[in-house]
Amino acid sequence: MIALLTYVFIGMALYFLQTLFLFHPVSLPSNYAFNFKVPFKEIKIPFEGSDSIDLVKFLPRDTVCKGVVIYFHGNKQNIERYAKFADRFTQNGYEVWMEDYPGYGKSRGSRSEDKLYQQALLIYQLAAKEFTSNRIIIYGKSFGTGIAAYTASTQECKKLILETPYYSIPALFDCYAPIYPTSILSIYKIPTYQYLQVVKAPISIFHGTADGVIPYRSASRLKNVLKSKDEFITIEKGTHHNLNEYTLFQEKLDSLLH
Repeated sequence: MIALLTYVFIGMALYFLQTLFLFHPVSLPSNYAFNFKVPFKEIKIPFEGSDSIDLVKFLPRDTVCKGVVIYFHGNKQNIERYAKFADRFTQNGYEVWMEDYPGYGKSRGSRSEDKLYQQALLIYQLAAKEFTSNRIIIYGKSFGTGIAAYTASTQECKKLILETPYYSIPALFDCYAPIYPTSILSIYKIPTYQYLQVVKAPISIFHGTADGVIPYRSASRLKNVLKSKDEFITIEKGTHHNLNEYTLFQEKLDSLLH
């Protein structure tokens, strides 16, 4: 009986506290001034009533712009945490458009899976007004890989690049709580594997074998849904946070941006 009660109690905690496990935002006041090393422009985009999206556009220093990378970041803090990654793209001649999710940074509003999708599509639509689809690269990092995959499954783009993706949110939770029916308990589904099956653009995936946040075994299941022209790049001993430090990652990403 005690074991059963413990099982039920932990299951309830997993259900009601999962958003605390999944999202780790840091909010910023509306008048907060960003100070990035890369040239940038910040815009505020109204969205459904009082909601708003804070979008930062990191700009290449060269006058010739190859296109835009729509960058969906991870689940921690806000744009300030991920701005350091923009430089590799801008050095290759791309603008980088990075949005903060609701409750992150200066973006306002409540979060839901559908709202994350809709806001991503809005960002894509704004980019499509300035760039043709063959000049748009969709990039996802960690949590943002599922949002990126969804966007690329519904919109045309030059490439979809995913860094440390997950098979789905329930599958990710299953890595930590395998004795629970995570497909039922998960409020967020984000089935990356389903979206990848209908993406027409070339897909490149990076994942490290020592990833302690999204286990390699979870990401490697995505190999089964990739097209023949897609690629899954394994970074030996790479973790969830340091792939950008590996020469293989740097050289391969640069080649994708040429």
